Parts: sequence; structure tokens; C-alpha cells
Amino acid sequence: MSLPVLNPLIVEQAVRAALDEDFGRAGDITSQATIPAEARARAVIAARKKPGVLAGLDLAKKAFELVDPSLTFEALAGDGDHLSPGAIVARIEGSARGILSAERVALNFLGRLCGVATLTSHYAQAIAHTKAKICCTRKTTPGLRAFEKYAVRCGGGMNHRFGLDDAVLIKDNHIAVAGGVVPALRAAKNFVGHLVKIEIEVDTLDQLQEVLAEGADVVLLDNMTPDQLRAAVKMIGGRMRAEASGGVALAAVKEIAETGVDLISAGALTHSAPTLDLGLDIEMT
Repeated sequence: MSLPVLNPLIVEQAVRAALDEDFGRAGDITSQATIPAEARARAVIAARKKPGVLAGLDLAKKAFELVDPSLTFEALAGDGDHLSPGAIVARIEGSARGILSAERVALNFLGRLCGVATLTSHYAQAIAHTKAKICCTRKTTPGLRAFEKYAVRCGGGMNHRFGLDDAVLIKDNHIAVAGGVVPALRAAKNFVGHLVKIEIEVDTLDQLQEVLAEGADVVLLDNMTPDQLRAAVKMIGGRMRAEASGGVALAAVKEIAETGVDLISAGALTHSAPTLDLGLDIEMT
């Protein structure tokens, strides 16, 4: 699996913000009070009771690095790897205070992103026998979008647009204000450059017919039944990419994929992913 590379600048920025939040004004007063400054330790990060998919290792590593650059961090798995319960993800060695102070921020990032990757993998596996690809949406945790979308890729999914500026997605409210499907599409085509894709949402097959007559790059088939999706795919006939969306649950994704759509977008990948339980265990030197 080929994964994108997380921008190290945004990784450091996010981890610094999380550490600032955790350290506050006085730092880790518990470790300062109970752990001698010269104490050293070894630790492992491991999956607990449930299997999952690894994502976010760079952020965990950066947390230890920023707290104490002398710590050594050895990755024993890679993002996108499937983890069995008890699997060791990384080993850290050095200052005991540094390890304990960075622990929670590192695990918070890992647990959240592994959870997104794991849920995405369940969706991807459910539709692997079809041509459809599962995609995320903009329903992400504020400030964590780049990382959560990266985690979707780790789980075998694909990314939808990252923000409002990298693609045109004409939704029902845009259509209502613009005066209809055709006026909205024509305005978008007159506004954007030739490299910007245009997608438009439709709720009915009548609206789809308007889109087919006017032209777009992608059509989003919103909240349609499987029968409606099959009819829509037949109408489209390969002239543009077809995306299904609208409260897509894991239990329903297989039937949706089998209608012949190209893409399925699910906000649940990021807004409803449970955290994967990972922990840090100290091994005293």
C-alpha cells in the first residue's frame, strides 16, 4: 500500500499545540515530584485487547522527540500495518521523566488515528469485491483533518476534498440559492480553472438527468435507495463518476457498492470512529 507522506511541519505544529495544552504553565509536576531527574527507563507502546490498523506513528514519535530530544524511539511496525492484540508498535528508551511526560499526547494521537484507520479498513474490506472505493468527508475533528484523512488512507480508503478550496462540490443548498442544477453548474464552470473538478449533488433521478445534459466531473447521489442507485448508474453509463453518500453505515455499504457506483463517501469514518486502545508500559533499566 502506498501512503502519502505527512508534512513534517504540520506534524510538529499539531504535536507542539497538544504538548502546550498538556504541560500548561508548570509542566509535568507529577513526574517532577516522584521521578529522579537522572532516572532512566525503557517503555513499549502496544495494542491492548482489540486488533486494529496502525496510523499516526510520526505524531507519537514527535511527541517524545519534542519533550526530550535525547529519547530514542524505535518503530516496530509501520502505518497501515494490521495489529493483533498485544502487538508492540514501538520501543522508547531514555529519561523516565521524558517518557512519562510525552506518553499521553503520543497515545492520544495514536488511539484516535488508529481508530479511524481501523474503522475505514472494515468498510474497505466489506466492498473489496466491487470496484467502489470508500472515501472520507470533511466531517473531521477541527485541527486534525490532515491526520484523520491520512488515517483513512492507512485503512485502505480514499480521500475526498480536503477543504473548500480544492474542488467544487455543489450541494442542495447551493442549488437552491443558485436557482437550479443548470444555473449552478454553468456558474461553477465559468468561475473555476480547467484543473478544478466539479461535483454536484442530486437527490432525484430527474435532477440527475439535468446534470447529464449539462455535464460535470462527478455526481453525488445523495440518500438514494439501492434501486435508485442502480438506475442512476445505468443512466450515467460511465459518462462521469458516480458517488453514493448519505448516512452510509457499515452494515449497508456492501449493498451500496454492489449497485455499481464508483465511490462511497461516509462521514462515519472520521466522526464516529472509536478510539483504538493502545498503552505504554514501562520496563525499568
